[in-house]
Amino acid sequence: MLSRTLLCIALTAASASAIADTVWLKNGDRLTGKIKVFDGSRLVLETDYGGSIPLDWKKVATLESNQQLLIKEDDVTGERAKALKPAEEGKVILANGDQPKTVELASIAQIIRPKPVVEDLTWTGNVDVSMDYKRAESDTDDYDIDFKTKARHGRWRHNAKGEYNREFQDDVKSTDNWEAEYALDRFLDEHWFWQGRFDYKRDKIEDLRRQRTLGTGPGYQFWDNELGAFSLASLINRADYEYADGEKDNFYSLAVKWDYNRYLVGKTIEIFSNGEVGKPLGGVADYSLDAEAGLRYKVTDWASMNMKVEKDMVSGSDGDLDETRYTLGFGVGW
Repeated sequence: MLSRTLLCIALTAASASAIADTVWLKNGDRLTGKIKVFDGSRLVLETDYGGSIPLDWKKVATLESNQQLLIKEDDVTGERAKALKPAEEGKVILANGDQPKTVELASIAQIIRPKPVVEDLTWTGNVDVSMDYKRAESDTDDYDIDFKTKARHGRWRHNAKGEYNREFQDDVKSTDNWEAEYALDRFLDEHWFWQGRFDYKRDKIEDLRRQRTLGTGPGYQFWDNELGAFSLASLINRADYEYADGEKDNFYSLAVKWDYNRYLVGKTIEIFSNGEVGKPLGGVADYSLDAEAGLRYKVTDWASMNMKVEKDMVSGSDGDLDETRYTLGFGVGW
């Protein structure tokens, strides 16, 4: 019984060490965990004893990993390595069967875990909250809550987002609106997908009180990896507008949507932008724009500080809309 127990412990330890990646530092330290990403300055190692640890790339001596990793020397040139083997200081061996290749660590621009076209369920998202209270000659209370989430299973991707804005000036409500959107993507291959979406906006203050949009069209995913994602979609939309005076408009439009985010400095900083610009097919409006851009700084693995700017415009309609909002707040992500 004792021998069997010892054998099980030995096999468990061997399998754990086989799964773990190893990073040797130039000062002689050795760290084990799982390599998540290298973005040109920081190597992020995920550990069970310290969470995600960003390591200065200049301090790394060599690496070892049994993961399949994409090693990129620039934005175009890249090689998928089946494993990484340690080499002399400042180098690493890309193991690809009978033709291993030794490269300088200084020549590596990115290390990314490749994503398969068909994969199990993945779910990511974030919720951002900001509040601003000003007490002076003119008192102002400002509240802003928004969320964005994505879930992917196989070739299907679900996208949902929502936002609520409310502002008081001297106890008089000056802003009161909310928005919700759901989009479903069906991937045709690694990059191309077809999207269908529904969007609803409600504003209790501006002349343009309600916007309902139903659209569909093709999209292209330029990249989606540990360092971020970028996609474009071109849509044919059916839009319905309702104004404060009771008038209504409905029309078709052509639109382009974008969704971009990029992690920097070992995934501690994220820059992001998403939105849509549309051109109505008819004389209802000249164009419409709904966009946001901002930056998040990760305080912990799940908490972040964020600042962003939002722009919402409808030009040439019976009730022109032109809103710009700047927010600074706190968020959580997963």
